[in-house]
Amino acid sequence: MNSFPIIRVITKLLIPYILLFGLYVQFHGDFGPGGGFQAGVIFAAALILYGLVYGLPAVHKVAPPKVIEKLTALGLLVYAGTGLACMLLGGNFLDYDVLNHGILTENHFLPEGQHLGIFHVELGVGSTVTAVMTMIFYAFAGRERVTS
Repeated sequence: MNSFPIIRVITKLLIPYILLFGLYVQFHGDFGPGGGFQAGVIFAAALILYGLVYGLPAVHKVAPPKVIEKLTALGLLVYAGTGLACMLLGGNFLDYDVLNHGILTENHFLPEGQHLGIFHVELGVGSTVTAVMTMIFYAFAGRERVTS
């Protein structure tokens, strides 16, 4: 892709907007359509686009495979840990009321326990999906070419 400077420049311009849209989908997920899975795919699409245009070594510098592997496990732990915390706190799954219907502080309203639970579940799903989709890309892009 070194011979296509326009594609490289457009990609560098688009990736921040793709990531910003991924953040919007991630944080909007507990209030409407969207959430962790969709945001994870959008984040992974940004990394994959970068890898397709700049090559696999370049995307390995941005997101090393060891970090992506750890992100997979961390996302799964956040997801499962949220469910475990909900059960240990004695409430229904994702419906615990730890913060007593929210706390009003100086111009800020902390969300209820259910919103915090959904937020953490979506965060765990998003990071896991991003990491798994990126690792799938690494696996396919890193394969040796077979010639017959």
